[in-house]
Amino acid sequence: MSRIDETMSALAAKKRKALVAYVCMGDPSYQASIDVAVACAEAGADVLEIGVPFSDPTADGPIIARASERALQAGGGLVRSIDAARAIRARTAAPLLLFGYYNPIFVHGEERTVQQAKDAGIDGLLVVDLPVEEAAPLRAICKRHGMSLVPLLTPTSGPERVALTKAAIAGGAGFVYYVSVAGVTGSGQAPLELASARAAELRRETGAPVVVGFGIDSPEKARVAAAGADGVVVGSAIVRAGESSMRSPQGSSATADVTRLIRGLRAALDEA
Repeated sequence: MSRIDETMSALAAKKRKALVAYVCMGDPSYQASIDVAVACAEAGADVLEIGVPFSDPTADGPIIARASERALQAGGGLVRSIDAARAIRARTAAPLLLFGYYNPIFVHGEERTVQQAKDAGIDGLLVVDLPVEEAAPLRAICKRHGMSLVPLLTPTSGPERVALTKAAIAGGAGFVYYVSVAGVTGSGQAPLELASARAAELRRETGAPVVVGFGIDSPEKARVAAAGADGVVVGSAIVRAGESSMRSPQGSSATADVTRLIRGLRAALDEA
């Protein structure tokens, strides 16, 4: 059982909702992204998504796309993100999930990527553009290393894909990531009440915890999304806080802004 599975089981036993926090590694700077990730864990995030910057982030809206571009221009990428995870692991026991796209993993090599991730203290992978039908080889490698490969389902996922996902994750995958909207991250009009209800259905259908992501940028939205789900994922709002700190004439720090955001989200989820 991976650290992610253990965390989700412990939260369920306490009837608490999971808060999964995404941080783009290398933005607003390499060290700042490490500090922001640690701050998220210290403020109440249960799982940290180590976001690998990518040149064509097709599932991401403009906020995370800009962060990826800045991180890449500063020398970021897959290997640098794994290095950042090692530094984060030295400062927190929170589960770490390497979050990115398949192309860098394919180029670097699936086995090498998983081995290096494991050595850095990463507990699982989430590959946005790798459908469950194509994920068996990578899933087998992750399983061999005691790591999770988190699947995604969306509003357009039919019964066949749900059934394939259930079969693929037998034995543990951490959780299922349910995308709230057929769109990109940062979607302000995501139908979160519907997503919450669908998450509850998917938990029954797959037998796994289900968290809702996309469009959750406030405590109230987190509360709504988590009502029927096992937790929520917050990404664009965290990246936006770091982006805002770079422009602030008062010189506010990304860690301080993100800490306030996470504490507000944690409080809302504990009321859900």
